[in-house]
Order: sequence, then C-alpha cells, then structure tokens
Amino acid sequence: MKVVSVVGARPQFVKAALVSKALSLAGLREVLVHTGQHYNSNMSDVFFDELGVPAPDVNLEVGYGSHAAQTAAMLLGDEEVMLSEKQDWVLVYGDTNSTLAGALAAAKLHIPVAHVEAGLRSFNRAMPEELNRIAADHFSSLLLCPSQTAVKNLAAEGVTKGVHLVGDVMYDAVLYFIGRARECSTVLKKLNLEPKTYSLATVHRAENTDNPLRLRSIMAAFAKIDGPVVFPIHPRTIKMLLQEDKNADGPPSTTDHGSRWVEVQKKLPDNVQVIEAVGYLDMLMLEQHAKMILTDSGGIQKEAYWLDVPCVTLRDETEWVETVEAGWNVLAGADTQRIVNAVSMVAACPLPKKQLYRDGGVAGRCVGLLESYEINRN
Repeated sequence: MKVVSVVGARPQFVKAALVSKALSLAGLREVLVHTGQHYNSNMSDVFFDELGVPAPDVNLEVGYGSHAAQTAAMLLGDEEVMLSEKQDWVLVYGDTNSTLAGALAAAKLHIPVAHVEAGLRSFNRAMPEELNRIAADHFSSLLLCPSQTAVKNLAAEGVTKGVHLVGDVMYDAVLYFIGRARECSTVLKKLNLEPKTYSLATVHRAENTDNPLRLRSIMAAFAKIDGPVVFPIHPRTIKMLLQEDKNADGPPSTTDHGSRWVEVQKKLPDNVQVIEAVGYLDMLMLEQHAKMILTDSGGIQKEAYWLDVPCVTLRDETEWVETVEAGWNVLAGADTQRIVNAVSMVAACPLPKKQLYRDGGVAGRCVGLLESYEINRN
C-alpha cells in the first residue's frame, strides 16, 4: 500500500512528522510531496531537520504567489507526481492552498483522499482557509476529525460517510516533542527571557496582515500590554509592515538584512521584541514559558491550552471553539480595546482544565483507518 502525502506549511510539517512515523511503523510506503508553500529555511527546512521528518521525496518549490498562481502551480506538480506513483491514497492536512491542490488533483484523477483535520469551520467564507477546507472535505473519502464539533459540522453539510473522530494529531506532537524541546532549546537564554515575564504574539493570517487598519490596531494593543511582547514575525507580516505605504505587490525586495530588520522594528511598539520565525522546539518553549499568548494561529490556540497558558485569539471567530468554552481562550478580533480587555479577562480566571481533542495516539488511529478502509475497499 502506498500513500502520497502533500504538505507545504509549518503546521502540516508538524502533523506529518507523527503520521509519517506511524505509516513507517505500519510498513506502508509514503511518498512525501512538499509543495514549497513555505519556502525559506525558518519556515520549512528547520522543521524537517528538528522533527526528524525525512527529506521530501518531491519538492515542487512553488514559493510565493497569489492564491491562484500558487494553487495552479501546485495542481500541475501534484498531478505529475500522482500520475507516476500509482498510489492507493492521497493524504492532505489542514486548510492551506497545499491542502486544496492536493485534494483537487487527487479527486480529478479518481484517487481516494484522506483529510487530516477534517470538518473544521469558521463559517467565515472571506477566509481562504475556509474555502480550502470545505473543498478538501467534499473531495475526501476518509475524513479524520479532531473534535465532535467537526463531525457535527460535516453532518450539517450532508457528509457522514467515511467520517471518523480520531482526535488532534498536534496533541501527539506536543506530547512527543515537549521533552526534546526542554532538553535542546536554548531560545529563552538567547533572548534573555525569564519564564512567565513576557507575552508571546503571532500574527500571520491575511485578514490581519493584509488589512492595515487591523494590523495597526493589533500593534496598538500590544503597546498597552504590561511587559515585553515577544513577536516571532511571519514573512507576510514583514512584507506588509515594510510595504504598507508603497502599494507594491510581491515579497519585499532583497536588501541588507540588518537594515531591513531595523525598519521592521521601527514599525512596532517599543515593548515588542521582534524575532525571526523559530523552529518548532523553540516555539514550544516560548509558548510554555509565556504568561500569555496572543495569536491568530489555530495550532497555537490549542498548544496554549495543552501547555496551560491563557490565550487571546486575534480573530473574530475560531474553529477551536472548545478552547473558548473551556475558558482558556478569548476571542478579541483586531480591536485594540477588546484585545486589552481580553488579556485582563483570560489572565484573571482560567478555569479548571478538561481533556480536549482526545488523549494522544491520533496518528496511529489515522493510519489504522487508512489500512482498514483500503481492505474494505478491496
């Protein structure tokens, strides 16, 4: 049995690390396709290196581009791979352009698709991720859901066949890698940070980075937070901070790294300590030792919960509603005062923790379902 796995962005590398190990342990052949959606070393190479994921069998090297250009290039590359591999399954993760391209290419070639993290919905179709995940779900034969909410979302759309509640494979990753992170990461020492003295922030979603009003409002909120705000910055956010007044398309022009970094820092409040994007192990340590996390990332919302850190989500909705219901996550959108109020609210009274998104072993369940479904199909 052969599986073609399509990945392209940091969270997908984390999920694939565990599922790829489970595929190998089950004796299944995997062909790993990296679309190149995240293409610089801090966003891509370091993840493969430190997570122990073998080098991709294929790297499409798609890189930067509009949604249409990026997805089209991925479709062409994915199709070429799938025509040559004679795979039994195509496995996709999450909700990126890589997810959509992999699922669509496979569906058009009549290859069964399995979707890890199926059924998530923000109910905001202005988000490209929402469109990607809806399409991927409806192309899939095997829908591997992280939560009961995801199962219900699919049922509301008439999708019940092939739907399984497996839990969240990112919890597997936290359990598996947290010990290694504690042993190997020196990020707090490098940044001269003491545990629980700083807030950690990430901003990468287009709804925040590509809207100057939202981005300025978020930065204004950071300025009102007590203590330092450590800000691992996404390339898209750098692009918008540097090009906000230039109306230019494409990534920032190649300039001296040092002077460019100075220009980025000038755009940020004085208490914001901007750093380049870090690897997964360093990020786990920054998360675990933060007193508060502010983010528009879905994965970091969950990691904050698992690591016992209060979270403020810089979006108007979240797919991970269970963390909000549990009282450890507050939705604040991009309004300055809402964010400041949310910081006070979630820091004051985090509620007792509940077990969310199963209890580990998710990668093995995903692979077991691939095997059993294939046997039944034959």
